[in-house]
Amino acid sequence: MKATESKFLAFLKNSPQFSVPIYQRTYRWDVEDCERFFNDVLHAGESEKVTAHFVGSIVYIQDDIYHVTNNSPLLVIDGQQRLTTMTLLLEALARSLGEAEPVPGFSAKKIRNYYLINDLELGEKRFKLLLTQTDKTTLVDIVAQRTSSHERSIRIDENFEFFEDAIKSLNGNLDSLCRGLEKVMIVDISLSRGQDDPQLIFESMNSTGKELSQADLIRNFILMGLEPIKQTRLYEEHWRPMEVSFGQEGYSTHFDSFMRHFLTLKNGEVPKLREVYEEFKRFARSPESTYSAADNGIELLVSDIHRYADFYCAMVLGKESDPELARAFQDLRDVEADVSYPLLLEIYGDYKNAVLEKSQLLQMIYFVESYIFRRSVCEIPSNSMQKTFASFGKNFKKEKYFEGFCAHFLTLQSKTRFPSDDEFQQRLKIRDLYNFRRKNYYLRRFENFNRKELVQVIDYSIEHIMPQNEDLSSDWRAELGDDWKNVHDTMLHTLGNLTLTAYNSEYSDNSFRTKCDMKFGFAQSPLKLNEGLGQVASWDRHAIEARAITLSTKALEIWPMPKVDEATMMAYRRVPELQTTYTIESHRHLSVAGKTLDLFNLLRAEILAIDPIVKEEFLKFYVAYKAETNFVDIVPQAKQLRLSLNIDFQDLIDPHGIVKDITDIGRWGNGNAEVRLSSAEELLYVVWLIRQSFNSQMKSD
Repeated sequence: MKATESKFLAFLKNSPQFSVPIYQRTYRWDVEDCERFFNDVLHAGESEKVTAHFVGSIVYIQDDIYHVTNNSPLLVIDGQQRLTTMTLLLEALARSLGEAEPVPGFSAKKIRNYYLINDLELGEKRFKLLLTQTDKTTLVDIVAQRTSSHERSIRIDENFEFFEDAIKSLNGNLDSLCRGLEKVMIVDISLSRGQDDPQLIFESMNSTGKELSQADLIRNFILMGLEPIKQTRLYEEHWRPMEVSFGQEGYSTHFDSFMRHFLTLKNGEVPKLREVYEEFKRFARSPESTYSAADNGIELLVSDIHRYADFYCAMVLGKESDPELARAFQDLRDVEADVSYPLLLEIYGDYKNAVLEKSQLLQMIYFVESYIFRRSVCEIPSNSMQKTFASFGKNFKKEKYFEGFCAHFLTLQSKTRFPSDDEFQQRLKIRDLYNFRRKNYYLRRFENFNRKELVQVIDYSIEHIMPQNEDLSSDWRAELGDDWKNVHDTMLHTLGNLTLTAYNSEYSDNSFRTKCDMKFGFAQSPLKLNEGLGQVASWDRHAIEARAITLSTKALEIWPMPKVDEATMMAYRRVPELQTTYTIESHRHLSVAGKTLDLFNLLRAEILAIDPIVKEEFLKFYVAYKAETNFVDIVPQAKQLRLSLNIDFQDLIDPHGIVKDITDIGRWGNGNAEVRLSSAEELLYVVWLIRQSFNSQMKSD
């Protein structure tokens, strides 16, 4: 390796040609990067105190011995962002200068012949810089000063236009810009072929803030070490089609996420997004990998990535050609189902291999959508879902694929559970859905369920049938009845009171009857969400509750739960249901009326009300309350209840100081925090402590 400090312009002038290999990433600088570069160059030219402006390094491969007669291109390992940006700026400057030469060496002809083209060469050899694919043709067209109809590089076109406009804004005062360009410095780093490892150097590079993506590193890891012929073939057969499928912008924003889902599918564990490349290297090199064991392992690996990338583009980027599947994938995107993509890549691949029928795949997609939406409505913490979906495909029996898939969903327990119809329906009726993050999604699904002609919900606004205005009119107060304030406070944003309309401003705070009977009112509305509103006599608590029941019942069809008969489910249960031989009467202090029993009944009711998933279990020495596992255990005593909280003592907030640290002290129950309840006055505070233990468990992975 040789590193030399050089002036950027001299470096360009003395180099015959730079070529960016096919495995390199495309040009990534945006207008903001170019504006920063332009302003820095201009500032350097305007200030005599600035003697040099350093922009980083350019790393390239050359032969061991450089021959003047050997005009082979220098392969750029790092620095194409700077080279491309400088080329665009110089071409824009040349077009602006014409015959003028404000600073010696800076005329249009000299700029082009020194820095942009090899004047005596033909074809591709004529150009000082050759990029890859779309970037290549667009840059060549610009330097050759010609237009073409082929696909254009968005970034290169936008940045060149910026430089042209920025130079025009100088109103012909180009001296400072030219002098600034003379001061731009780089570190010229040449690598010797066969001696230096370009991959290791590439991994360490970071182009002025444009950090190498995980996809960039993975592509180079796969292709850089191959023979040129094989490198070109794999790129053109597999990697380039993936870049085209993702699109210029989609590739940079989605490919890293895709690779994360691909590795999760293969390994059953979710890598951190910033560690995808390192995990990929371990995966590809693992002796247990089918790819590393095969003679054509790299080819199999790239082919497999290509296959799943096509699946990902179909699901996530709207490339699915089947209308029914495309609509199902759209619903998944709207419910923000990213966490489920490893599983969906697997089942979609099995569908493509004819293991699944399309009708089964559609049902499975909608069960995934339903699982995510139901949990969101029921406010079940989502931090366990990554692990659930990462291992899902490996945890259900595929001999009877569809049945096994449904059964596995139904065996999920506690914080990973599929909310039941009752739990989902009850929460949906009372939840604040107006401030719900997925409100546009659920309203669209309600409106378009079983519709062939879809309604674009984005064209409508959410309407509160009972108005939001806290200062309700006398008509509305009369409509709602004597309890109007409570109805307004508790039911305003709930399912029964929300609908869609394009006439929000016309409806305003008008009375319910006016909203129904006015032109384009509820009675005339073509929207399914407004069906039947015109026939409702008045809008009060009972009407809101009745509509909530109707809509929440419909929701069970839109977001269904898998159904497997109980006899079949017995074969899928991972553990038999616990059969306890203990009851409340098994505890002598709870078997007779008295203070301990009264306290227990009060506390028991509060604990069971924390969340529908809480289960009660009577054991020989204590009563356990569990979600994923025990979060509080109660030992009934003669005049009090002794509670063990299953939370680290130091994590518990206890301003009253009544909790005791029992770490390493033997007690019946689980956890190292102990508190005693001896009076009803202490109940609310103790329940607050118990909730901390419950919440701690629900937040843990």
